[in-house]
Amino acid sequence: MIVVVGIGADGMPGLAPASRDELHRATVVYGSPRQLDLLDDTVTAVRRAWPSPMLPALQTLLDGADGDVHVVASGDPLLHGVGSSLIRIHGADRVAVLPHVSSVTLACARVGWSVQDTEIISLVWYEASTAVRRGGQAVVLSRDHSSPAQLARLLTDTGRGDSEMTILEQLGGPQESRRSSTAREWARRPPADVDDLNVMAVRYLPDERVGGTLPDDAFAHDGQITKQAVRAATLAALAPRPGECLWDVGAGSGSVAIEWCRSAPGCHALAFERDETRRARIAQNAVAFGVRVDTMFDAPESFEFCAPPKVIFVGGGISRLGLMDACWERLLPGGRLVANAVTVESEAVLAQCFSRYGGELRRFQHYRGEPVGSFTGWRPAMPVTQWVVTKPDTT
Repeated sequence: MIVVVGIGADGMPGLAPASRDELHRATVVYGSPRQLDLLDDTVTAVRRAWPSPMLPALQTLLDGADGDVHVVASGDPLLHGVGSSLIRIHGADRVAVLPHVSSVTLACARVGWSVQDTEIISLVWYEASTAVRRGGQAVVLSRDHSSPAQLARLLTDTGRGDSEMTILEQLGGPQESRRSSTAREWARRPPADVDDLNVMAVRYLPDERVGGTLPDDAFAHDGQITKQAVRAATLAALAPRPGECLWDVGAGSGSVAIEWCRSAPGCHALAFERDETRRARIAQNAVAFGVRVDTMFDAPESFEFCAPPKVIFVGGGISRLGLMDACWERLLPGGRLVANAVTVESEAVLAQCFSRYGGELRRFQHYRGEPVGSFTGWRPAMPVTQWVVTKPDTT
């Protein structure tokens, strides 16, 4: 059995009796050097710091073990912590977790926020740009002392310089401290001497959150963008599910990839775009919305460098020889593919794909009311043909 004990910055005195008893009976305790240093002399177990990389050590933790193996972790080990990784690897029946008060709960208590109304964002494994939001409040778990300054610059650069940031260091310990300012001020004068053990409580201002499909002018683009109405229909056809990765092929501005990432927790995307300027614009849009979109170069040439996807959207380059066949080949069994065409040549390709692989063909036509002299008339947008298909599951 693996026993994971959560510990706070206050060390052994802050532990519940059950957690303290587990550490007293342990024969070997794993943890980071900082966590192991929190143990006092009453813990007689052999102390082993995690190696780098850490994953192989987690996988072999029980190999040759004579009895239980103990792990010490920060706060709640099931909140973006090692407890979740150990359960995923070894199974819930072989891992017992004794949590401490989480840094999120402590942070919310210090700033007076309700935990259920607060988003939790971790920068331990992700870039600071994934903590950019257009409103609301969040507790952001920092990677190290540099995270607050990085996030302050990003918020300022994306028009959120009025956001209120509170850095909480050594939460729950004797050296606990707190300092607050705006993102703009800290972008100009980065906070000095920030402890590596810190979290941020961020209220994002101005609050410009929008539910549903975003308007076209929310994105930086050069005209190559799936328009809002068609984008809404496209997202409905793609049917995002939490944690899935989308390939956005011929991404243009990356609007579909970004909407995909906003649609469900953990969704991320790869945007394939041959134009270098557009790739840079996709990255800019991804930062502005705090989503995980990685840009790739030309399709299908770069497909071989990427793990096969469960979902593909093709918004550009459909008439390019071999592109649709390459997408179909790389799509995992049971995966979903949606493609939009606006030219006769692209429509012909989709018709061939429909004949070969099945699925469903749709056509969208919408109109906008525009001035005709002193009156209003209907002006049609270009019709869009859409092919939606699920690849047969061969298992």
